[in-house]
Amino acid sequence: MMQPFIKLNTLVQALLGLAVSLVVVVGVVLFVSVSGVQLPNLSQGVQEEAVAEVEIPFLKALADPASLWRAPDFALIDQEPNAAELHYGKDLVANTAEYLGPKGKVRSMSNGMNCQNCHLQAGTAPFGNNYGAVAATYPKFRARSGTEEDIQKRINDCFERSLNGKALERDSKEMKAMVAYINWVGKDVPKGEVPTGSGIYEVPLLDRAADPAKGKIVYDTQCASCHQADGKGMAKPDGTGYVYPPLWGEASYNHGAGLYRLSRFAGYVKANMPLGATFESPLLSDEEAWDVAAYVNSMERPKKDLAKDWPDISKKPMDHPFGPFSDGFSEQQHKFGPFKPIKAAKSSSK
Repeated sequence: MMQPFIKLNTLVQALLGLAVSLVVVVGVVLFVSVSGVQLPNLSQGVQEEAVAEVEIPFLKALADPASLWRAPDFALIDQEPNAAELHYGKDLVANTAEYLGPKGKVRSMSNGMNCQNCHLQAGTAPFGNNYGAVAATYPKFRARSGTEEDIQKRINDCFERSLNGKALERDSKEMKAMVAYINWVGKDVPKGEVPTGSGIYEVPLLDRAADPAKGKIVYDTQCASCHQADGKGMAKPDGTGYVYPPLWGEASYNHGAGLYRLSRFAGYVKANMPLGATFESPLLSDEEAWDVAAYVNSMERPKKDLAKDWPDISKKPMDHPFGPFSDGFSEQQHKFGPFKPIKAAKSSSK
């Protein structure tokens, strides 16, 4: 009989304790409500912290669209007396591999990439390595060859470097069509002028060297889904070219191409990559553009004999990565930077 009594007594004591606790809590709540004391909003703090964690930095447009060169409307080609030639030239730029790639229906003379892979929208995109200034500035002297070059020479430089192939015959139907098209694209630019938005965007120089290790992180998160983790791109099912071009490896551009210079690659991706980016809505920071350029251009690719390039070595660009040089900077610094000291030294020597 004693044990049930003890259990009942314990239960009564527990209930009395709970009742006292409830009275205290209710009293505190009433006091706070009457006195006007403001308690901290804990949920608001959690929400603000969560917002801060997902905040995305805003990258402003690289230029005012209204100030940039724009290509003529493609629809106007049909009004030209040589419309058929212009259409063929445009198609050769956009679908080079179909005609002149490894399985080209005209001849086999290039690596399977298209001119359009480097010259976006058939050479008409603002800051997309476009042809806006070509007709207005060629023929011109170029320090890389040490000679005056015409548009045919420029086209063949692309075939031999970016497309890692052979030169196109200067009097061929294909060469004439490409020259005609490039001249048409820049037909409204006054002779001698370089319009804003032509060529490639110039990314501000960093205070440090571009970092391939950091660039790999950018590549893996921003580029690999299209160009693949191995950099070999995504080939078309019929093998006539690429949906997304290779960025390194035997089918990519060789080390004599313009995009092998970090400033050129960084400017190209800053204004155009990854897929969806434009000069109006860039997706990469300046640092990311330089670093991913360093990563991609540190990978293996075809070689080219550059012995005849830059006969005057003092004219080599700051980011030409092969010696000899007229300054005291190393090949390593000429390739990855920092470039500000090299640029300053060049300016002081003029």
